[in-house]
Amino acid sequence: MSIKAFSDYLLLEKKYSKHTVLAYTRDIQKFEAFLKQYHNSNDIATVGYSEIRQWIVTLVDADISNRSINRKVSSLNTYYKFLLKIEAIVVNPLKQHKALKVGKKLQLPFSEQELKTVLENSIVVNDFESSRNHLIIELFYATGIRRVELIKLKLRDVDLSSNQIKVLGKRNKERYIPLLDALSKSLNSYLAYRKNLPVIEDKEMLFLTKKGIKVYENLVYRIINKYFSEASTKAKCSPHVLRHSFATHLLNQGADLNTIKELLGHTSLASTQVYTHSSIAELKKVHAKSHPRNQR
Repeated sequence: MSIKAFSDYLLLEKKYSKHTVLAYTRDIQKFEAFLKQYHNSNDIATVGYSEIRQWIVTLVDADISNRSINRKVSSLNTYYKFLLKIEAIVVNPLKQHKALKVGKKLQLPFSEQELKTVLENSIVVNDFESSRNHLIIELFYATGIRRVELIKLKLRDVDLSSNQIKVLGKRNKERYIPLLDALSKSLNSYLAYRKNLPVIEDKEMLFLTKKGIKVYENLVYRIINKYFSEASTKAKCSPHVLRHSFATHLLNQGADLNTIKELLGHTSLASTQVYTHSSIAELKKVHAKSHPRNQR
């Protein structure tokens, strides 16, 4: 069974993104290369768990992290589930596999002061690019959307009359997110600059480069990294940290976890609960300040 059939299944039926499908197929192709090198075969369908375990051992010996190894094995497991679905195999060799242990990785959000510094002091909005950059940062922080969701935003997704945007999330799931008044003002400012671009190639897209084409992932990352590297001492300054900051700051202000789940576009509450860990420090402060037994 070809990997092409598998990738088509992920794209068309499972509605995975092209980026995700590419990652899955790369992992499977690397396992095929391992089988060819060590077993003179690349027939994944006939492989038993002993060969897969040997592959995992080679990955460990190559100093690949347990987290990365688990991802690769997960890709392979998804492929085996596909082969089961089309009845190309009768048993999934990874059925009894247990993932390697990984340490919990706590993502530290930006502080409210760091966000305030960037949004109020770091960017002087006086042209198209400064207006766009300010809006991108403000939109990330005010809505918690993912980088790919921001890039895919179209003009028609913005409803300023109702102060909301429509976001196309994972597996083409749509959700509506309300816009704060300040964000609506920033949108209006950006749209005025955007309208005066000399050339616009991607007319339907919301965020453009100064050449009139839609923004891309590396550009968005560079924008976030540029401003927050100057305002924050954190090692990682990325769009995802802004998403994390959005969720954490809402939790700190008492927002309901289910509401945050809907805003983030999570399918399960377990995905949202990871943000509660970074709120522990804030909870400790409130607890120490408010509990009668700690009053002096």
